[in-house]
Amino acid sequence: MTEQYDVVVIGGGPAGNAMASGLQAQGKSVLIVEADLWGGTCPNRGCDPKKILLSAVEAQQAAEHLQHQGLTGTPTIDWPALMAHKRGYTDGINDGTLKGLQHQGIATLHGQAHFQNDGRLAVGDQVVSATDYVIATGQRPAILPITGQEYFKTSTDFLDLDEMPKRVAFVGGGYVGFELAAIANAAGADVHVIHHNDRPLKAFDADLVQDLMAAMTADGVTFDLNTDLQAIEQTDAGLRLTAPDFELTTDLVISSAGRIPNADQLGLENVGVTFNRHGIQVNDRLQTANPHIYAIGDVSDTPVPKLTPVAGYEARYLVQQLTHPEAAITYPVIPTQVFAAPKLAQVGLSATDAADQPDKYRVNTLDMTKWFSYYRFGAQQAQAKVIIDRASGQVVGATLLSDVADEMINYLTLLIEKHVTLAQLQQLVLAYPTPASDLQYLY
Repeated sequence: MTEQYDVVVIGGGPAGNAMASGLQAQGKSVLIVEADLWGGTCPNRGCDPKKILLSAVEAQQAAEHLQHQGLTGTPTIDWPALMAHKRGYTDGINDGTLKGLQHQGIATLHGQAHFQNDGRLAVGDQVVSATDYVIATGQRPAILPITGQEYFKTSTDFLDLDEMPKRVAFVGGGYVGFELAAIANAAGADVHVIHHNDRPLKAFDADLVQDLMAAMTADGVTFDLNTDLQAIEQTDAGLRLTAPDFELTTDLVISSAGRIPNADQLGLENVGVTFNRHGIQVNDRLQTANPHIYAIGDVSDTPVPKLTPVAGYEARYLVQQLTHPEAAITYPVIPTQVFAAPKLAQVGLSATDAADQPDKYRVNTLDMTKWFSYYRFGAQQAQAKVIIDRASGQVVGATLLSDVADEMINYLTLLIEKHVTLAQLQQLVLAYPTPASDLQYLY
């Protein structure tokens, strides 16, 4: 007999879990299906373990910046111990997430979900049916289709390495390539970042990307730009990477050339749902071409960054949509960041777009390296581009490069979202001396 539910959620990551919990709290009968690890990419093999590894990099760099300015001796990274620290967190995610769902009374199934021609959902040898379905299956690392692609490893493999190889190459200059390169370099590896053109991190301000690359180069990372990798082969000396006018031998090759949606194994063609390399097509209510199937989080083709908090935001919206239908989804301003060394973060309007409308916007380009907030810990670089609307006096965009850019970008996100002017900000008394107390000098 086919089990019937109000809603079946496909994907047990942050979006799916938030969806299932929210619907359960609203009295809906819910089943959640997961094909891999409960908890999804972020806590198991994504942002959380990456940030744990980065914590050692941050501590090491903090000590390096204060050499002969109060500290003597730089700590080295003990990779096996750091990995044990990471696993102390990640090893409990799968079971803990599953138990949490079960404790809420949410039905669970483990296996690959696949829509049948009759519209029902098969999970292994079990078939279930629902009034509505929510797809929240996320993304996975893309593998470049080149000769020797079988030698590629991914971010998943990197974040669970027992030992750090002596030589590591990252193919792709996006978020993942920069972030993992910073970690591998700090752990003592000889690191190369290979990118097919001369504009890595193309979504970020070009000037500050160049500054970030200069900082990482000074720390020992090699950037091989305009290098379109052709092949990988195993040799006695290691993995040989080749491209026109380029050759490199390394011990580990990570494909960091983006991610692809987990939509190709769901049988979507059987239920009239379309997708492309950007994800499952949805309307402004997160509804697919099939009115009873929705998609949220990284698997959906929406005009916003693919981030864990965005997935949670969409889940909260869709819970309301399925219980008390409301207006189309609108998104707040969304910050993004690259957890490299230093960190690069941005939110809102870019300096490039602002420069096209000089009568409307003012761009404040600031070198904050000698400001007290950064001088005190020997920061090597602290840059900002802040966009001010001339008419309102409000911040409408910012890009930051510094060791605390990930924290500062949240303050600026609040200023933008709440339309705070300098006069309004100065009505607050913020703790001093802190980076937050510098906000008034960014206007």
